[in-house]
Amino acid sequence: MRLQTPFTLALIAASVLVSLISRFGMDLDALQLFFITSFVVSAQGMSYHANLPEIWQGEVWRLITPIFIHFGVIHILFNMLWLWDLGRAIERRESSQRILFLVLCFGILSNVGQFYATGPQFGGMSGVVYGLLGYLWIRGKKDPFYGLRLRPEIVVMMLIWFVLCWLGWVGNIGNVSHTVGLGLGISLGFISARQTLRQQ
Repeated sequence: MRLQTPFTLALIAASVLVSLISRFGMDLDALQLFFITSFVVSAQGMSYHANLPEIWQGEVWRLITPIFIHFGVIHILFNMLWLWDLGRAIERRESSQRILFLVLCFGILSNVGQFYATGPQFGGMSGVVYGLLGYLWIRGKKDPFYGLRLRPEIVVMMLIWFVLCWLGWVGNIGNVSHTVGLGLGISLGFISARQTLRQQ
């Protein structure tokens, strides 16, 4: 039987595999090929090249692979549960090609934004998750033909978490990644809804 959501399942499997290999982010050496650029941590602090030399030299996968890095069991569980819920819903309703496009957009741009805000030592699927949330929220709200709609309490809960993270009440969080993902998701959801309505 053909899987209905192969891409979402592949994302979850890749995240779990990278987490196990790196002992949930504890082994930074094992993650050097997954970070957006390599870096060295010493007594003087962290050193790295801000112009992303590895990417210019052909290691373009680094633009997306930070989404597979997770620091701790709670971190990956939280992200994978949301990805399982939101990713599968969109992939079932649209297609694997569409969810691939969305994940690449949200992942790459949120990673680049987070890098220029805080440096290379970051990871997680939450920028993608917030992108999918924003997309599904606005697409479902603005497009009556879409057939999917987030419950208001889910949107409220995720937006409260978004604000708490920015206030610094939940530890070291990739807030720029969240913000870029959410903004892109809302924008693409609105654009997609408008395109659908024009075709009706």
